[in-house]
Amino acid sequence: MARRSSAKKGRWRLAASLLVVLLAFSFVGIGVWATFTSTTSASTSVSSGTVVIQLGATGASTNRLNVNASGIGPGDTVQRSVDLINSGTMNLSTITLTTTATTSSLLDTDLTNGLQMAIDGCSVPWTESGTSPNFTYSCSGSSSIVLASRAVVGSGLALSSLGAVTAGVTDHLRVSLTLPTAAGNSFQNQSSTIQYAFTGVH
Repeated sequence: MARRSSAKKGRWRLAASLLVVLLAFSFVGIGVWATFTSTTSASTSVSSGTVVIQLGATGASTNRLNVNASGIGPGDTVQRSVDLINSGTMNLSTITLTTTATTSSLLDTDLTNGLQMAIDGCSVPWTESGTSPNFTYSCSGSSSIVLASRAVVGSGLALSSLGAVTAGVTDHLRVSLTLPTAAGNSFQNQSSTIQYAFTGVH
């Protein structure tokens, strides 16, 4: 009887030991898989701006670039006013000008004796004098050089002293085309059509 009792007690001890081990593993498992969490969130609305530059309305001193000139000779200068407007919502890093001759002649292909172009700015609208197509302009405010005199045709010409790099600002410009006095007889009866393209870059 003593042996049976001892064996029985041994089995109970073994079972109790196994139960303790299983409970220990259970608590370890709970410790691994149970976590505390918290979440928070926010949202942001994003919209893009606009880059828009345009010229002033035609038919007035805000844009005379479409007024043709004829009968010019060596030493003559043709002046045209135009407003350059940043009507977008974004400031610009640069504004450049590209001029091309859609109708070409010696007037635009001769870089030295052909037409020379210069652009000036005025802090206020230019004062226009004369009658079409012989307009002249004077500045009653402060003037600045936007593009120094150079051959009329050029690509990506950098324009300086422009307020229109800022959104909502208008620049008052005067474009001058001069036929140098050195232009000889070969420049008679020549005709060119100059196209102006302003490009703004954010």
